[in-house]
Amino acid sequence: MTATTRNETPVAIEGGGVELRAQEIGGDMSVAFARLPAGTDMTPAVKGLPGDACQCPHWGYLLKGRLQMRTEQGDEVYEAGQAFYWAPGHVPVALEDCEYVDFSPTKEFNEVVDHVKAQLG
Repeated sequence: MTATTRNETPVAIEGGGVELRAQEIGGDMSVAFARLPAGTDMTPAVKGLPGDACQCPHWGYLLKGRLQMRTEQGDEVYEAGQAFYWAPGHVPVALEDCEYVDFSPTKEFNEVVDHVKAQLG
């Protein structure tokens, strides 16, 4: 499949207002549609990964809200309307209700999703 919509994309993670829909869309890349309510801190979900952070790179666009990204190099804040690149080694914190779409290498993305599911499980 080379195209999908948010509603066509299967839910990978759901709970506490967090929703992550993800699907491989071609080659070894996946698309994800994410919703994080204000106050969501993904620190506990990525604990146990190297550096206690997401190690998958993401390229995307923030549709709604403000999101703080914690990294070893310092924190950055992203706002609705911005395209972004998040290098490996990040932890998202929703400063406002957020929605974004991102594209990531499928293998690395699935490793993080499986870890987060186990942490939330």
